[in-house]
Amino acid sequence: MTDQRVTVMGLGHFGGGAGVTRWLVETRGCNVLLTDLAPPDELADSLESIRALIDSGRVELRLGGHEEHDFVETDLVVANPAVPRPWENRFLNAARQAGVPITTEIELLLSTLPNCDRVIAVTGTAGKSTTTAMIHHALSSTPNGCHLGGNIGGSLLGVPIEPSDWVALELSSAMLHWLNQHPTSGSAGKGRGGDAMQFAPVSRFAPHIAVVTNLSDNHTDWHGSVAHYRQSKQQLLAHQQSGDTAILGPGLRDWATGPGVDRIEIDDADPRLATITLLIPGRHNRLNALVAATACAAAGFDAADALRAIANFRGLPHRLQVVAQTEDGRLYYNDSKCTTPAAAILAVDSFDDPGRIHLIVGGYDKKADLAPLAALGSRVSRLYTIGAVGERIHALAEPGSCLHCRTLDVAVSNAATRMAAGDILLLSPGCASWDQFTNFEQRGDRFTQLVRSRIETGAT
Repeated sequence: MTDQRVTVMGLGHFGGGAGVTRWLVETRGCNVLLTDLAPPDELADSLESIRALIDSGRVELRLGGHEEHDFVETDLVVANPAVPRPWENRFLNAARQAGVPITTEIELLLSTLPNCDRVIAVTGTAGKSTTTAMIHHALSSTPNGCHLGGNIGGSLLGVPIEPSDWVALELSSAMLHWLNQHPTSGSAGKGRGGDAMQFAPVSRFAPHIAVVTNLSDNHTDWHGSVAHYRQSKQQLLAHQQSGDTAILGPGLRDWATGPGVDRIEIDDADPRLATITLLIPGRHNRLNALVAATACAAAGFDAADALRAIANFRGLPHRLQVVAQTEDGRLYYNDSKCTTPAAAILAVDSFDDPGRIHLIVGGYDKKADLAPLAALGSRVSRLYTIGAVGERIHALAEPGSCLHCRTLDVAVSNAATRMAAGDILLLSPGCASWDQFTNFEQRGDRFTQLVRSRIETGAT
């Protein structure tokens, strides 16, 4: 690919666009045209991560919109999988008509891995991120270690990976769709000036261990139909061969697997669920842990050892993540990604004893019905409200069950001083963050900072 020109379509906010851009320039010697519909101010963090490449002139920016000639006068297009209905996209269609190969970051990764037999690929509607992270957590302590990548954020392109290393990949339905879409001209396209582009597409991707957590209707805006969404997910199993393993979660008994594939079905009534102990709460997470341990067993490791390792898994950032624990058993959970009342209720229901929860709710006004959030005050130890809707939630709550704090700093301070040994402080706002924070990540990071600072100074 040396000196070839590549158009990267979509920088995004989660590291994939920046990762593939860095790899193309630093490892493959390409010149990159990076184009995104978003304006520069919305991409500030991602742009800063590749600032040196931009300043060097190896990366050219086209932000705030796409231009068709960037998809025609190039040797390769790397599309962000988030682009909806890519078969209808006029810029991608212009590239196809010009014979320019189109790929994605995940396909480039798979084409460069030293050993695809060491890939554990996970998809599903719910739980796929947590399950993938649990697999990574369990296998990271093994002699060969494990790399975490795919839809979970960032990029493994350019990361040193040995043939004996395990790779745990979360794959979205969009990624799986793209893995079965190859350039119309085969492994090379004409590109600009008629030069052949050295790009070998992944052929019939088949992970040695495939995991599907579950399936329900989702992402019809991207796929156009539920049937297309389901079909894209099923591509994970489509090309597995004898000796591979397929692990299927609840509700997937009708999914076909190939001849000779070791098929393992996990039922949500499995009696082993009652014996699993985790740091993160909820029966759904115990199910995720069982699926993850089963994948580790398929990789040749002891399932019981995997579950013991997963027991200490602290959760993904901002998703019922354990951010602190004191010697007297007080636990602090960052669930800032919870931005709807329904999600807050699910978070509370994840705990065996909601009466020990000090719950922080509130934030930006999305015009949602706030009564369900206020009703949680009668189920938890105390409700603490913040943000634009905080006063309204307080007014709806049962008298004496709620304290209006206005800001997160005040809420953490008030809750921490009221907690007893074994109590839980849970940030599960049920609202967006935009009134007081840039995004839910910033809100969760502030919560984590406040909690850890109190513990370090002995204020709790």
